[in-house]
Parts: sequence; C-alpha cells; structure tokens
Amino acid sequence: MQGRRILLIVGGGIAAYKACELVRVLGRQGASVTCVLTDGGAQFVTAMTLAALSGNPVHTSLWDAGLEAGIGHIQLSRSADLVVVCPATADLLAKMAAGLADDLATTLLLATDTPVLAVPAMNVRMWQHPATQRNLGWLREQGVTVMEPDKGPMACGEFGPGRLPEPERIAQAIGTLLADPLAHQPDFAIADHRPLYGRHILVTAGPTHERIDPVRFIANRSSGKQGFAIAAAAAAAGARVTLIAGPVTLPTPPGVERDDVESAAQMQAAVLAALPADAAIMVAAVADWRPASASEAKLGKGALTGGGIPLAENPDILADLARHPQRPRLLVGFAAETGDPRDSGAAKRLRKGADWIVANDISGDVMGGAVNQVHLISAAGTESWDRLPKEEVARRLIARVAEALTETSEDHD
Repeated sequence: MQGRRILLIVGGGIAAYKACELVRVLGRQGASVTCVLTDGGAQFVTAMTLAALSGNPVHTSLWDAGLEAGIGHIQLSRSADLVVVCPATADLLAKMAAGLADDLATTLLLATDTPVLAVPAMNVRMWQHPATQRNLGWLREQGVTVMEPDKGPMACGEFGPGRLPEPERIAQAIGTLLADPLAHQPDFAIADHRPLYGRHILVTAGPTHERIDPVRFIANRSSGKQGFAIAAAAAAAGARVTLIAGPVTLPTPPGVERDDVESAAQMQAAVLAALPADAAIMVAAVADWRPASASEAKLGKGALTGGGIPLAENPDILADLARHPQRPRLLVGFAAETGDPRDSGAAKRLRKGADWIVANDISGDVMGGAVNQVHLISAAGTESWDRLPKEEVARRLIARVAEALTETSEDHD
C-alpha cells in the first residue's frame, strides 16, 4: 500500500462514519487518501474530519473555480491508483449505472478510466430490491468491483445483508485490487485484460459440517483458502463469480457473490440454485457421509461409543452436476490425496464425469497452508505444476479456464 493513491468518495449513509476509520487504516498502511465528500455524506461526517485524518484537502463541489480551471474532476480520478466509493448508497449505485453526472462524485466516476471499487451499505430491503441488484449486475459487467456487504443488525433496526464491512476488511480488498495487475488495465471490458468478462463462474470452497447433535459434527480440515483464491482470480479476470462457501472465516474476495452453507445437502442446493454457469470449479472438501439422523439434544458419551453413529451417504455434488441438464460447459473437480494423486485423480475424472480434475498431495501443511502443488488432469493427459502460492495456482487455473471457454465458444460458433 506504500505510496499508493486512493480517491475515496464518501456517500450519504450512516455508514459514512466508518469511512473516517478507513482513511486512518489506509494512512497507517502508507497510502495517500484524497476524499470527495458528497452532499449526503456531509450530513454524517464533516470535510474537516476527513481532511484532518487524511492530511489532504477534501473536495465537495463540482463548482470549485480553482479546481475546475484544470479540469479538476478528471484529474482527481486519473491521478489515483484506485477510486473507492464507500459507502456506496443505493442512490450512488443507481447514478453510476445510469451514467448520471450531477455532482462532483458522479462526474468524476463518469470521466475516470481508473479502476473502481464500490463498497455498498444500505437497508436490507434496498439491497435486495430488483433495481439495486440490476444496477449491481450491470456495474460488475462494466468492470466495477463490488464488495459484498456484511449481514447483521442495522441502524434502522432491521437485520440482513447491507452492513458496511469493517474498515480493515475494506482495506484488505483495496490492497488485493492494487496488487493484482488485472485491476490496473485502463479498460475493464477488453477481453485481453478481462478474459472472463461476461462469464459466470461457480466456485465451491471449504469443508462441510455434518451435524451429529447441537455441539458435535463431522468435518475436515479444509481451510477454503484455495477455493477463495480461485474465486478472487476469476473475479479479477472479469467473471461474475458465485462462491458457495462452507464454514470458514475468510473474508469475501472483492467482486464475488458469496453464499454461506454448512452441510453437503445445503451446498448441493446452493450449487443447483446458482445455475446456469459457464464453468463450475468444485474445490470444496465435501463430507462423504453424514449421521443418518441428527439429535436435537446433546448425546451422551455412551451414545457415541456404544454402537457407533449410523451414517448415510451424502450427495455426490460433482457427479450430480455432471449429469444435470444445465451442466456447465467446463466442469472442474478437485482430488486431495496423501501421496501421489495422479492415478486416483485420473480415475476420479472418469468416474465423476468431470472435464478436469485438479489433484494434489495434502501431506504436510497444504490444508490451511499458503502453498500448493497440483496436477491438472484432463482427457489430454496430466500437467504437473510446481509448488506455488495458492494465489498463483488460482491465477494459472483461471487462465486455463478462460482459454478453454474461449475455445468451446469458437467451436460452437
């Protein structure tokens, strides 16, 4: 973040107070923050507060004679490495989608070729309204990165999605965008830079928890890190990404739509509800078995050890998706083994009906660790990659996905 220039547009919502803390967090990380305060935002925070925290002048009006003498609204955005709209209210998002330019904030957004991150915050019903979701979809298609809001209680007394994420998480999303070369291209809609533009990519990640009783469950050690990295790479490549996440505590990658689930059955339902998709990348470590019936009361030690817990087989999400009428054009599964996974991965590809299997040896610190070594298995054979950071594995895999989808589109044409 050191030396990076952030242009922060503060919208008119109660969450504007968190923008002040965001300025402090970014400043501590070495970024230079210049603020644009909308009329609505000025109802909640003051220009003096933002100026004191950022150490830079705060801009509030399109009609600043000194600023506009140098076409200031264009220079404000073009001199920044990233434009951040926080909070992005329903009104601001609607104006962005419609191309309106009736104040300084919307004018510079219309004039910019700098990457834009929108961080929405609003009432849950406003967030869920079809007009807002339509605007968000269009903005994402144009290359605007939209950070999903948090769920929880709101100032209006309602509960649900619409809370502004905490400033530390927003700063993390900003750092991710600044570190990703794909986020710095002048035109987000150019296929060479955003090869998955217009595609829908479905990703599953993390473990599943299969309930035994109110305090116990069957699970595994999957951290979700590889799946989340793949979702982030797909979003950076321009895709609309649906991430179905098991029980993990990882932050949602910028520009990714996230659906949290717990059990294998819930994950299967969420996957089917997300169709159609151009590609599905099934990274989640789904439990093979679940208790045949979960107890509503905590079981005693004897019930767990006496005759064991009767088990029932979980749905095979990958195999079921391969047979589904809306099967994605590219279906990618993962195979985790201890030891060389290539033979078992190749057999799994045929057994499940997947196009590709990404096989890896989970010996050591792979589950929860920062690096991974994988083998990409397809009908053409096996391609082994070096041991790499999980983010680099994700970027390479998404590059191959983009190539494959382009080839199938050309074949169809």
